[in-house]
Amino acid sequence: MRNIPGAWRRAAAGAGLIGSDGIARPTIFAEMSALAVQTGALNLGQGFPDEDGPADVLEAARAAIGDGVNQYPPGRGIPDLLAAIAEHQQRFYGLTLDPARNVLVTAGATEALAAAILALVDGPDDEVVVFEPHYDSYAAVVALSGARLVTVPLEWPGFQPDLDRLRDAVTDRTRIILVNDPHNPTGAVFSDEVRREIVALAERHDAVIVTDEVYEHLVFGEPHVPLATLPGAWERTVSISSGGKTFSTTGWKIGWATGPADLVDAVLAVKQWLTYVNGAPFQPAIATGLRLPADYFSGVADTLRRKRDLLGAGLRAAGFEVSVPAGSYFTVADAASLGATDAAEFCRSLPQRAGVVAIPLTAFATPERRADYATLVRFAACKRIEVLEEAASRLSVLAR
Repeated sequence: MRNIPGAWRRAAAGAGLIGSDGIARPTIFAEMSALAVQTGALNLGQGFPDEDGPADVLEAARAAIGDGVNQYPPGRGIPDLLAAIAEHQQRFYGLTLDPARNVLVTAGATEALAAAILALVDGPDDEVVVFEPHYDSYAAVVALSGARLVTVPLEWPGFQPDLDRLRDAVTDRTRIILVNDPHNPTGAVFSDEVRREIVALAERHDAVIVTDEVYEHLVFGEPHVPLATLPGAWERTVSISSGGKTFSTTGWKIGWATGPADLVDAVLAVKQWLTYVNGAPFQPAIATGLRLPADYFSGVADTLRRKRDLLGAGLRAAGFEVSVPAGSYFTVADAASLGATDAAEFCRSLPQRAGVVAIPLTAFATPERRADYATLVRFAACKRIEVLEEAASRLSVLAR
């Protein structure tokens, strides 16, 4: 791609996609997906399911299209989805929301995150604290905002932050503490101690907490605990989630932000100049999903737990050391015992060696931290059981 100036270059540079020659290069996700197609390898790299979501949700989308729900929805979202999101927050977390003031529908969680950061950051004197490794869009959007990215490392194998390093990272310059829990790419679920410290630091330094909770129903132990439910957190927290992971509808891009009216209004003020609105017939469908019986939500977590265990067993049998995830789609494995010294090169060779695609954890880290994750690889368990069984069989060649 030509060396064209503009905001996109700040985003690409923030995401580590500018080469030494100053030219933008494709993401590792695009590269690995292309390798999967070229080699016929099983793609356990990108985190999207290969099965459709619940029939009631899919039928609700078809019915909405047939009923003419195909034009611009209201800017905040259709009233029924706003109500369903508020009901969901009350039902699962005991949070009481006004659908008309405390809820905003967005084009997936990614837009909600972008709009929140752009809305709440004032410029180069502000800092945004994130936990590293981190979802790749975070660094890009922080760069677009003009703020400085400050990272707190998560260390193998438990991927919990060191509280002293967290305290050092959060200062009076911190405008946002961005928290992804359950965490992508590591699969970690933060401890109660970590959650309390995040809230305490936000209060001490007058920072806003922005949460990415898209894996909220895909946890394998105790139920998810939103930061907004902790004492002192609600008034300074924008909570973000989406229907894509919970209902296996990642392509629909229906997300939401909830929180105090003044913070939600600020996010809306930016969001209206991004997509304006989106996904009219998918909004009532996600409302249907959010009202499904409790056994649906426990069932999706139980199913993914079985897939996690199957994938983990296959990775151990192949010779990897495995960090057992507490939530999300993902399992991180250490390939050092298989001779790896560079996770990216290991992943580039894996399709030919074993017919499986994975993603190096270094793709989720800033250049300064990549050495800390040099041999760690992320695999996605959100595939059909037979795909995971075949992947385990293929990976067994590495142990020979």
